Amino acid sequence: MASREIYDTGFDESSGRTIAADTCPECSGRLETECGEIACQDCGVVVESCRLDRRRPRLFADDETSKARTGAPLTEARHDRGLSTEIGYKRDANGNTLSSKKQRQLGRLRREHGRARWRSKAERNLATGLVEIGRLSGDLELAQSLREQASSLFRTAQDNDLLVGRSIESIAAASVYATCRLNGTTRTLAEVAAVASVNVDRVENGYRTLNAELELPVPPQSPVAFLPSLAAEFELPARVEQRAREFAVRAHDEGLSSGTHPAGFAAACLAVAASSMADPPSQLALADAADVSTATIRNHRDRLTAFLAADE
Repeated sequence: MASREIYDTGFDESSGRTIAADTCPECSGRLETECGEIACQDCGVVVESCRLDRRRPRLFADDETSKARTGAPLTEARHDRGLSTEIGYKRDANGNTLSSKKQRQLGRLRREHGRARWRSKAERNLATGLVEIGRLSGDLELAQSLREQASSLFRTAQDNDLLVGRSIESIAAASVYATCRLNGTTRTLAEVAAVASVNVDRVENGYRTLNAELELPVPPQSPVAFLPSLAAEFELPARVEQRAREFAVRAHDEGLSSGTHPAGFAAACLAVAASSMADPPSQLALADAADVSTATIRNHRDRLTAFLAADE
């Protein structure tokens, strides 16, 4: 499209904006505004459209307006969504050192602020759970967006009284695991329980409670999703991982992997794909990496081998 030129302007009541004249700069056709977009009715060229301006406020050198922003955005990862007050220690907002008298006064204010921080026991439990979710997300190297979703899920569980009779740590770990399942992030139940403050049985019980009571739209896990992490752990060649992926896809299409442990079946696919190597990983090592028994690896391997032989 040709570069925009400046034309006579007028006010458009439908969009509440000042726009160019009602003739198209390309074909002199008629311009009309629809859904905040100004376009020519003849040639279809878009002259101007309404967009959200997310830039900083425009400031000039002689403008005395404060350049400070309005603060950090709201977050679900904190019990007050990031609106709490933080009291400093030795320096003020300008970086100047405070006097000893002022520091003692701030210390007393900090103590009273900490005592009045929680409006109820439920809010204190919420803060405890969100801190636990933040710790688990850091240990599992999850993205900030997943932490936000897990925190929101924990809030929903508390609002539905799912914490009654259950520990905060188990529901927090279950929220992290459920968020990973909902977003297709490959974190097994054992991996979450390994960094959690409770054992795997309590994490599994919390996840089942969330899944049943909140009716989470959790998709079934595919063995293909676990292949990259397992192959990287044993430093297998790319051709072995590719062959294992082909086996897993074919088995999944035929329903062979239905009802199986996805990580265990992925480990069995790697075992079959790496069988031609000079030094393939042992069944015990694959079982430990997938958190299953060696019998599971052996049974899946035998079924997969028979399926591939019959399919050929």
